[in-house]
Amino acid sequence: MKIHFVGVAGVGMSSVARACLALGAEVSGSDRYWDSRQNTGVLDKLAASGVKLYPQDGSGVTSETSRVVVSTAIELDNPDVLAARARGKALTHRAAMLAEAVGGRPCIAITGTSGKTTVTGMVGCILEGLGADPMVVNGGAVVNWTTATEIGNVRVGNGPWVIEADESDKSLMRFHPDWAIVTNISGDHFSAEEARQLFDDFSGQVKKNVIGPLETLSGGNEFRPQLSRVGSIFLMGNVTVQVPVPGRHNAENAFQALMLCEAMGFDRARAAEALLSFKGIGRRLQTMGTAGGVTVIDDYAHNPAKIEAAWATVSPHYKRVLAVWRPHGFGPLSAMMEALTELFPRLCASENRLYLLPVYYAGGTAQASVSADDLAARLRLAGVRVEVCAAFSALEQALVRDARAGDAVLVMGARDPDLPGFCRTLLERLA
Repeated sequence: MKIHFVGVAGVGMSSVARACLALGAEVSGSDRYWDSRQNTGVLDKLAASGVKLYPQDGSGVTSETSRVVVSTAIELDNPDVLAARARGKALTHRAAMLAEAVGGRPCIAITGTSGKTTVTGMVGCILEGLGADPMVVNGGAVVNWTTATEIGNVRVGNGPWVIEADESDKSLMRFHPDWAIVTNISGDHFSAEEARQLFDDFSGQVKKNVIGPLETLSGGNEFRPQLSRVGSIFLMGNVTVQVPVPGRHNAENAFQALMLCEAMGFDRARAAEALLSFKGIGRRLQTMGTAGGVTVIDDYAHNPAKIEAAWATVSPHYKRVLAVWRPHGFGPLSAMMEALTELFPRLCASENRLYLLPVYYAGGTAQASVSADDLAARLRLAGVRVEVCAAFSALEQALVRDARAGDAVLVMGARDPDLPGFCRTLLERLA
């Protein structure tokens, strides 16, 4: 089978492409970053693994192509989409392709508003440590599996599938897994009520067992982790669990991951021991380095719940938080405007500061109805020290000017592949 992926460098698309390749398919792909020569490293790794790359001009869709895979983000006038239609090739959604790939093997699906990428990585690493040899397809790079030639968002194995199921476009409904975790439920892409109904509907499709949000689990109200700069410790019955990544939210993630493994029949103590191998997810509270006494931390946080969790994890350990946030789309910024207007004044109390980048726009038909300046205007009225930086160069100058020894620079935002590179450049300047 020959499968062509449109937008293959995307974090969700690249993982499914790599999984299909591992299952024996002939895989090709196109991406705007390939056309603009903006290689983030993902394309090199895909090519090294065997994915054939094409310009996004329709040339990758040939008469021999069996499937053309798209995500919700791909526009109808994309040249590859037009070429597929001209050749009579059916379009397959990324989630449908993954659901088909899972086939008859046991499947664990991880979903929820926040934390699903980390929990997917945790479950995968635990099952790996327990000898279950899982096949993991994740929405982010697991540090354990990231190499010079592997992105890290896929672990190839012959055991059960562990997949991240996306709620943002309701594509989680394409899966009927044996086990599942719903990490938490809050408003993000939908209202809280709509999200709750969506996850309830999904849970009804799970064949065996669903581990729900912490507050729905027995003992959830008594969950008391001891937090440190590098991780946490909590009791789970008579087993002491050590979590090797920081933050209360990661302690909660680990609790759910262990509950799931226990529901599958694995020993709790052995699963907790296997969790110790987990090294985290790329761009999830990833410490990029320290220079001049200033620590630079990179995080994927893009909605109020994730921003608050990242900030709460970092702030106790530093004199100040100098936070950078890049909105990941015009629609999401508009939908979150009220919540962000309420959130940032609380987080920016004391001497903390906020720096906003323009809305990340990767092309397409989105309307620029709001801007970072609109959010900044609201925040200034609430007394927030906020600065809008029109480009990375201006942001770099502002942070070099303002950062002092003992500060943390917390860089947050989704989708923009240049954020990690900015962190590295900033460290060089701070040194």
